Amino acid sequence: MTVTRCTWANPANPRYLAYHDQEWGVVCHDENRLFEMLNLEGAQAGLSWETILNKRESYRAAFDGWDAEIIARYDAAKVAELLANPGIVRNKLKVAAAITNAQAYLRLRAEGQSLDQYLWAWVGGAPIINSFGAGDRPAKTELSDRISKDLIKRGFKFVGSTIIYAYMQGIGMVDDHDVKCFRHAER
Repeated sequence: MTVTRCTWANPANPRYLAYHDQEWGVVCHDENRLFEMLNLEGAQAGLSWETILNKRESYRAAFDGWDAEIIARYDAAKVAELLANPGIVRNKLKVAAAITNAQAYLRLRAEGQSLDQYLWAWVGGAPIINSFGAGDRPAKTELSDRISKDLIKRGFKFVGSTIIYAYMQGIGMVDDHDVKCFRHAER
């Protein structure tokens, strides 16, 4: 039996198919994964998501399992180590953004709010479920514009509206599976 997936899911890459089938559009409340995905979506800017997904395990190792407490204290030596690591995207601005994001995230927590609480409050605690055909999905929305502006105000980097909309999809705040996709039918 042939399984129909969203048109963007590369059938030649098992890692990509697993991401589509098991993560994309699935509600996530795990703090560590929310922080990881925010940074990975930022790292993806200008690249394909497949590139980042293929480097995901290297990112986890390089960034101490996405432990914000550790990342927030990275020094110049650690940055140099990261920029020499072929397992990640070696972009100075993106590496610096991960450190800045860890610091902004810790400030959010110091204010008494988890990333989970902060994010899901924007959608009233329930995912937005859309019914798009292939190619109809927007790159950003008015809501992703507002979240992006607020994150920037809070000191986060690489959180433009298009990045945030992709992030919302990745963590299940928005479920944009194509109407012909088997995941759409499972709703």
